[in-house]
Amino acid sequence: MIVPGCFRDLDTFEVLVQLGTLRRFNYGRADVSESASISSGIAERYATAVFEIAKEAGTLSDLESNVADLSTALTDSDDLSTLISSPVYTRGEQGAAMSAVAQKMGLMPAMQNVLGLMASKRRLFALPQLAEQLTAMIAAEKGEVTAEVSAAKALTKTQSAALAKTLKAKFGKEITLNVTVDESLIGGLVVKVGSVMVDSSIKAKLNSLQNAMKEVG
Repeated sequence: MIVPGCFRDLDTFEVLVQLGTLRRFNYGRADVSESASISSGIAERYATAVFEIAKEAGTLSDLESNVADLSTALTDSDDLSTLISSPVYTRGEQGAAMSAVAQKMGLMPAMQNVLGLMASKRRLFALPQLAEQLTAMIAAEKGEVTAEVSAAKALTKTQSAALAKTLKAKFGKEITLNVTVDESLIGGLVVKVGSVMVDSSIKAKLNSLQNAMKEVG
């Protein structure tokens, strides 16, 4: 699995590094990316192609592992986020860097090829959406449903297992939890499965109380 800072161990990535530090520029994502819906549309085409290749080859389990590693890298590495979003890098630089990253992570050929193609088309900004859609496709193939969970603090293994069991009983399918921490919730959870959302956070309860007090006043 790739970890933050590992780019400095990649020889071909050194082209983009000055004295061991990735060039950083304060560019907003809006400079290089399109709307979220367009990014999702672009990602869907690449994701479908990779998914079908892996399914036909019987390597969906390898693809699932690759996507998990890539998602972790996108979350943990500022260097990678800069690489895929900054307009300062040429197609060639992005392609060389992504090739090095893919090899370092041991990604399967289909994933390496799609990353190279996205770099050549300047579509790397859609990489997060690609990972999300592949995760959803793999889960659907396995008969699983992904629950997006926001919690005020990280869930323990016991809490995660209990939540997954409760959701499975409700929806009748295996549940994969995608948990993010949002301290602004204060306490409780916000759970979204498809179009169904349950908000049991303290923040929501306080907002409801505040609205009720306004009506009384």
